[in-house]
Amino acid sequence: MTERGSAYERRPGLDPQDRGDRPAPVGQPAPPLTDALRPAAVELFGEALPRAEAYVAHLADTGIEWGLIGPREAPRLWERHVLNCAVVEELLPQGALVADVGSGAGLPGLCLALARPDCQFLLIEPLERRVEWLDMVVADLGLENVDVIRGRAEQVSGNLDVDVVTARAVSALKTLVPLTMPMLQGAGELLAIKGRSAADEIAAARKVLRKYGGAEPEILTVGEGLLTETTTVVRVSARPR
Repeated sequence: MTERGSAYERRPGLDPQDRGDRPAPVGQPAPPLTDALRPAAVELFGEALPRAEAYVAHLADTGIEWGLIGPREAPRLWERHVLNCAVVEELLPQGALVADVGSGAGLPGLCLALARPDCQFLLIEPLERRVEWLDMVVADLGLENVDVIRGRAEQVSGNLDVDVVTARAVSALKTLVPLTMPMLQGAGELLAIKGRSAADEIAAARKVLRKYGGAEPEILTVGEGLLTETTTVVRVSARPR
């Protein structure tokens, strides 16, 4: 890696209350970690579970107030979002440097940083308000394995050399590949969390995969035995240059 988050310009953050005439979304109490989900959370986060609970509290409160999470998502933050992302940790190599593209509310980047303290994470996010929120949450959780970079993926990709790139709900694979493959300047992997459209997205991305040196994508299922609803990941390995 050649650049870290501190190398990118930070401008003063926006006032989260400055919304013109629009009513501000109201934060909600953190959803409880149910008995059904607790074993999975303990397995994934271990000693970091209290930090994961604090992160969920941020999502439900300031995450909604700042517009990063929809109010309707609050009751299902654990299962649909946090644990759904955290199970991807099993695909990360030991000690990996991971770039999370379009990090938004830290999904999956912050979830993985909590689950894998051995890895280093770069949260890449172009929007000022979201960057400020991520900085606030990272500081509050005391995460020393996370840096936040403000910028678009295509703006910073040439300055990065990482082991893994992660993405969730950013764009279709044919758009994601050109944004992320340049970050894998050696041999690394793109891990894109996808849904039922995974196979169709792979088919639509054949041309750009060849252009950017991506190997044949794999569709993986993670979280079996931990979650009722498993997570689908498209893994694309970069061929060494």
